[in-house]
Amino acid sequence: MDFWIDVIINVIFAILSVLLLLLVVAYSTLLERKLLGDFQLRIGPNRAGPFGIWQPIADGLKAFFKEDVIPEKADKIVFVLAPMVSFITAVGIIAIIPFADSITIFGRHVKLIVSDIDISILYVFALAALGSYGCLLGGYSSYNKYSIFGAMRTSALLISYEIPFVLLIMSIVLVNGTLSFSGIVEAQSHLWNIVREPVAFFLAIVCALAEINRTPFDMPETESELACGFNVEYSSMKFSMFFMAEYAHLFTISAILTTLFLGGWKGPLLPPIVWFLLKTFAFMFFFIWERATYPRFRIDQIMHFGWKVLLPLSLANLLVTAIVMAIIG
Repeated sequence: MDFWIDVIINVIFAILSVLLLLLVVAYSTLLERKLLGDFQLRIGPNRAGPFGIWQPIADGLKAFFKEDVIPEKADKIVFVLAPMVSFITAVGIIAIIPFADSITIFGRHVKLIVSDIDISILYVFALAALGSYGCLLGGYSSYNKYSIFGAMRTSALLISYEIPFVLLIMSIVLVNGTLSFSGIVEAQSHLWNIVREPVAFFLAIVCALAEINRTPFDMPETESELACGFNVEYSSMKFSMFFMAEYAHLFTISAILTTLFLGGWKGPLLPPIVWFLLKTFAFMFFFIWERATYPRFRIDQIMHFGWKVLLPLSLANLLVTAIVMAIIG
């Protein structure tokens, strides 16, 4: 009986986690548009409801009733599956994010995490790589030269920035001695990893920007050059799914950085889940802020920075971390 109760609790929490992610995705679009409006001395959305709070719902309804067009020469199966790949991988990552420590419900201790696995880091690596395949497949299957260029740039970013990101996270694994997100949070009870690994923290933020295709690394889209790039042929809900995947990745990468460097749910006075959400939204605010601040890099500048600056620094950081841990340990 206890087994089935645990299963039911886990299913309920999984559903609530997905609903939370969808809510965050919807209103992070409004948050970004409002903040960009403030940064650029504009008003932003203010027509749909008070202060524009119904704007995400209006956008979703509009996209739902738009015509769904599939190019005649497109690879139709891959064309349809590509946005699903991007969105499902973003939703899948939320399963191993620890929102808070366990709570007691009707005398039972319930962990606020869908699946507390010992190899959370490897799970994230796998799904993060698969998420980029959605953009790659979408661009390839559209039979459009601009979408092909966008797909090629997606693969270039994936190769160039995934490697240093992995190296930086491995330095955190060396310091904390575990591949589990929950274990990494517990290891930061007295000192956050941002203090232990400041270089890894700042470099990881740069890699995260490239991972989620945010300015100044939004090469797969580049509206001014490729007319939206990999998703140029998408419309209606397929385009919306790519759009939702982008903001879902924005939330998940912010949650991952919070877990790895800012102690996760750890903090005084406030409830643990409140601390976790505050730190996560602080990262999201930063990612929106820098979009309004920095111009887009050229593709050659991005490749140069990734291979000649970021990769050597990541390797050096991992080497120094390994030496220090060997001396201490």
